[in-house]
Amino acid sequence: MPTQCASSSDPVSSPHPALEERPLEKAVTSSFASFIHGVQADHLSQAVRHRSKRMILDSIGVGLVGSTTHVFNIALGYCQDMFSLSAISSVYGRKGLRLPPTLAAYVNGVATHSMDFDDTWHPATHPSGAVLPALIAASQVLPGGSRPTSSDFLLAFNLGIEVQGRLMHFSKEASNIPKRFHPPSVVGTIGSAAATAKLLSLNADQCAHALAIAASLAGAPMANAATLAKPLHIGNATRLGMEAALLAACGMEANPLILDDVPGCSGFSAFYGDYQPSPLAVPDLDYSFLLEKQDIAFKRFPAHLGMHWVADAALSVRNRVINMMGFFNPAAICSVLLRVPVSKYINRSFPESEHEARHSFQFNACTALLDGKVGISSFSEDSLRRPELINLLKKVVVEHPEDNVANFDKMYGEVVLLLESGEIVTGRCDTFYGHWRKPLSQESLYEKFRSNTAHVLHQVQAEAIIEVVEEIENLEDSSHLASSLQ
Repeated sequence: MPTQCASSSDPVSSPHPALEERPLEKAVTSSFASFIHGVQADHLSQAVRHRSKRMILDSIGVGLVGSTTHVFNIALGYCQDMFSLSAISSVYGRKGLRLPPTLAAYVNGVATHSMDFDDTWHPATHPSGAVLPALIAASQVLPGGSRPTSSDFLLAFNLGIEVQGRLMHFSKEASNIPKRFHPPSVVGTIGSAAATAKLLSLNADQCAHALAIAASLAGAPMANAATLAKPLHIGNATRLGMEAALLAACGMEANPLILDDVPGCSGFSAFYGDYQPSPLAVPDLDYSFLLEKQDIAFKRFPAHLGMHWVADAALSVRNRVINMMGFFNPAAICSVLLRVPVSKYINRSFPESEHEARHSFQFNACTALLDGKVGISSFSEDSLRRPELINLLKKVVVEHPEDNVANFDKMYGEVVLLLESGEIVTGRCDTFYGHWRKPLSQESLYEKFRSNTAHVLHQVQAEAIIEVVEEIENLEDSSHLASSLQ
C-alpha cells in the first residue's frame, strides 16, 4: 500500500517564486499543515465529540440505505469490473465484499449522497460524506498492530470537518446556496486529505503537500446537480482527498502556498472569488472547533436541504386546512403559491426523475400537501408520475421575495393556498426540525438511523453500530467501526 512510502518524506527542494516573497512559517497553508499535524484528541470538547458522533452515525445510516440505489450499483460495478487488487476495505451494504481502500471510499461516498440524505452545514456543504468513507477505508489499510486508535479516528474526522468549515468561512460567497462549484467537491476533497493525513500520522510537510495535491483534484460544477452524477461529487471528494494524502506519504509534492491568496496566481482562491484566508491558530486546550459554535443539520427526508423549509410550510398549511374543514381535498385548491429564495437549480416545475424531484421546491411542497409527509418512497417512479401530483404541480406559482435570501441560515419557506371558497390559507417555516437551530433529538436521530439501516441490515447489526459509534473514543482499534459494517 502507498502508506508504506511514508518514510520517503525527506523534503526535496522545489523552487516556488512566491516562497521568496512569503516565508512559509507565516503562510496560511503551513498554518493549516501545522494544525493538522499538531492537534490532539484533548482539543475536542464534549460538545464537539457529541455532535461529531451524531454526524458519524447519521452518515453511516444514509450511506447504508444509499447502497440500495441505482447510482451506487453503477459505481460499485465499475470498481468491481476495473479493479481487484488490494481489496481490503469494507463496502456499505455488501457483506463480505472488499475493495481497494480508495475505491471503497469512493463507492461509500457515492452511497452517502445517492439520495441527498446526508448532513448539511453552514456555510453550505455536506461535510461528513466527504470525510468518513476515507477514514473507514484508511483504518483498514495498516497492519493490525500499527492501526490508529478509535480516538485517533474521531480526532481525524473532526479535523476533516474543521478544515472544510475554516476554508468556507474565508469566503462570504460560500455562505449562500452555491451557483458555480458544488461545495463538497471543493472543501470536501481538502477535508478528506486533511483527515486521512492525520489518521496516517503524516508530518507537517506531508500534510501541506496533501492539501495542495487535493486542491488539484477538487471541484465539480453545479450543473450536474439533480442528475445521477451528483453523488459522484462526494465519492470523488472522499476518494481523491484520500489519494492526495497517500501520494504525499510517498513523497509527492505540490505548491506549499496553495491555501494562501497569492496575487496573480490562483490556488484555492480559484474556487471562491472573494476568498480571504487567514492562518489557523496553533492548537491548544483553548482552541474552539467550529462544530462547537455551529451545529449540523440532519435531514428527515432524502432531498436538498432547501426542500425541508417548503415541506414543513406545506405541512403547516395542510394542517390548517384540515382544522378549518375537517379534511384535506386537493381538488379544492385553486392555486399554490410558493415564496422561496432565488436558486435556479432547485426551482423545477415538473421534475422528470427522482434526482430532479429531490431538487424541486414544487415537487416537495405538493408531495407534502398530498400525503402529509415526504419520505424515501415519495421519490419513486410511481409517486413521481401519479395524476393527482401532476395536477397539483400545474397550480403552483413561485415568488421570490427580496427578504428571502438563498442562505441556509436566513431563508424561509412559505406556502399559500387559494381555495375554491375564496379563502387564503398560509403556512410558513423559518426553521425546520433538523436544522442546527432546531436539532433532531437523539431519539429522532436513532429513529432515522434504524429506519435507514433496516433496508440493508438486521436490527442486531444496526444496534451494534450505534454502540460502536457511542463508544468510539474508547476503542483501541480504529478499524472496529469498519468491521461493524459487515
